[in-house]
Amino acid sequence: WCKDWHEGSVNLICMPVFHVAGGLYAILGAIFGCKNIIIPEVDPGLILELIESEKIELALFVPAVILFLLQHPKSEETDFTSLRQVVYGASPIAEDTLVKAIETMECDFWQAYGLTETCGLATTMAPEHHDPTKGKLRSCGQPYPGIEIKIVDTDNNRLGNGEVGEILIKSGTVMKGYWNRSEATAETIVDDWLHSGDAGFFDEDGFLFIHDRVKDMIISGGENIYPAEVENALMSHPQILDAAVVGIPDEKWGETVMGFVILAEDSSINEDEIIAYSREKIAGFKCPKTIKFINE
Repeated sequence: WCKDWHEGSVNLICMPVFHVAGGLYAILGAIFGCKNIIIPEVDPGLILELIESEKIELALFVPAVILFLLQHPKSEETDFTSLRQVVYGASPIAEDTLVKAIETMECDFWQAYGLTETCGLATTMAPEHHDPTKGKLRSCGQPYPGIEIKIVDTDNNRLGNGEVGEILIKSGTVMKGYWNRSEATAETIVDDWLHSGDAGFFDEDGFLFIHDRVKDMIISGGENIYPAEVENALMSHPQILDAAVVGIPDEKWGETVMGFVILAEDSSINEDEIIAYSREKIAGFKCPKTIKFINE
């Protein structure tokens, strides 16, 4: 995704540079001779102003920032024509949010997945795979050249396409270890494979799909439920601005799903209607049993 970067390209640095993504993005901008526009913290209103006034061409956003920009009152009147490329990653993104961002900003979108422990990169998804008809919008792309990825179960057995397990990464870019934490290093890197802690699966085309963090998984009645999948279903509703789900203790099922939602100002939808809607999108056992309405 850096092939179209050149001297003088206007590059927005709004992600924290003490994180691997923000830091690398700023360094890459310097390497390519870009004009880096750096702001100290995420300010959606300021970002939209800078896109217009500085003619921003390149930007890195996490999904939450993309959502903040789309929901900002200035978004509809912002001129995005200078923007050539948006790189996004760091957490799963709701498909509805991604589609709206592509339609609003009308530029190339690149998905990037990786960890600090892999120097920030493991997979990428190119703009041509962001066509909704290809069914890849929930994917984080394919392994970057020189990087091996496999999916394993809790016994470290390799899983097949469509089977959800932990994502393991092997590459020369994987760290040597955690500083002065030999036990943590031994738990994370086994036989040269880095255990990411992320749960996901490969499809038949070799695209990686991330469900969630392994530790965030909800187990209800023996069934595995990944919060990101439920959140994506909830956020596809036009009256829901944002959503999050957690597992709560339940005497019968062990855990059940509780959803937290932020509604649009003119929304009149209630808890029963939201739960019924989620049943149209995902399996019944994955759906929230209760919904809490919050303001932020």
